[in-house]
Amino acid sequence: MSQKVKASTLPGFLELLPQDQIMFNEMMDTIRRNFEKHGFLPIDTPAIERSEVLLAKGGGNTEKQMYRFKKGDTDMSLRFDLTVPLARYTVEHFNELSFPFRRYHIGKVYRGEKAQRGRFREFYQCDIDTIGNGSIDIANDAEFPVVIYHTFKELGFEDFTIRINNRRLLKGFYESLGISDSVEVLRIVDKIDKIGKENVKSELMELGLNEDQADRIVEFTLIEGSTEEIFKALEDLNIENEIFNIGFNELKQVMNYIEEYDVPSKNCVVDLKIARGLDYYTGTVYETSLDNYPNVGSVCSGGRYDDLASHYTDKKLPGVGLSIGLSRLFYQLNEAKIIQAKKKSLVDLIVIPMDGFIDAGIRLVSKFRNSGIDTIVYTEEGKLGKKFKYADALNIPYVVVIGENEVKTERYTLRNMETGDQDELTVEEIVERLK
Repeated sequence: MSQKVKASTLPGFLELLPQDQIMFNEMMDTIRRNFEKHGFLPIDTPAIERSEVLLAKGGGNTEKQMYRFKKGDTDMSLRFDLTVPLARYTVEHFNELSFPFRRYHIGKVYRGEKAQRGRFREFYQCDIDTIGNGSIDIANDAEFPVVIYHTFKELGFEDFTIRINNRRLLKGFYESLGISDSVEVLRIVDKIDKIGKENVKSELMELGLNEDQADRIVEFTLIEGSTEEIFKALEDLNIENEIFNIGFNELKQVMNYIEEYDVPSKNCVVDLKIARGLDYYTGTVYETSLDNYPNVGSVCSGGRYDDLASHYTDKKLPGVGLSIGLSRLFYQLNEAKIIQAKKKSLVDLIVIPMDGFIDAGIRLVSKFRNSGIDTIVYTEEGKLGKKFKYADALNIPYVVVIGENEVKTERYTLRNMETGDQDELTVEEIVERLK
């Protein structure tokens, strides 16, 4: 006898039981529905791309985390995000697309990083982006918090906050302090909620900044209050820097448009702590958190970038977008018992034929399905009690048993599995009852 192979999943790969998978799919459908409702068009790209396409921006940690392999002479890799494939897609189909190009993409991505609780090597991303040809108006930046507001409301959350900032505002402020290279400063400032202001100050000074510069950056970052109070505090700084003023005006415009979209001010705020560590963001940046569950961290983030596809084309393709890491979000919400799978069936009814009446049962199923009732038939042998247990295990709300008497009279006993109530009805009456 051959030795059996142990049935197990690889570390870092999420696999769900059916009730959890139903809940996961419902979350995905809610996100998809909201993306489409706001006019974002669906695309899909291959999970495998040429390695040179994925690595065009450069190696570093990205190359270390990629699943890379050869088939014949072709060097290829599994995609590690949906942004690089979007850049390739936009350039390849440029002449067939209408700009601004508003797209959404929900798909799996792969990163060979250390597997740990809530961090996966294969996971779903849900991305939306608007890409311009040459330029893209700042009004587009305001639409993304609107989409996220409606999406999270429909997911069942009331207390969440979309935090907005502008990288030009930050860069201009750092320049006014005599700091020309702001990328590393931004990476450090982005950690202030995690490591605290004193550690941020220490890291800034380790970077080479003097104490006054570090103090002023921390002080600036921690400006708080209502949108009007933050804008007044920024004006009172009297900073004469062109990039700062551009960023400040963009932020004011975006917040004004968001207000016009009727997004409540409690759900969308200016937060100067939001920097987003990724260096390709150049303007507006967003992060979303659940107010009552701070340990969950950011559940959605993104921002504006000046040039999506400079590694593939000379055309300038600026854009703005954001991403929901659905697998991580689902896992964390489920672990924290913020969401829990409900006993739920995907069908309304199961038909249980008595011995010798499978044909009649199948005909009955067909009638119910043609009338819009989602129905399945139980075809296995066994005692009636076992068959009812099966219906109960799948949380199917109604059962019809069919045998000789039912075939003759064309009247069927409809059993409510929750209450145990039974009624003898015609097919038409059962359809009416279930609808």
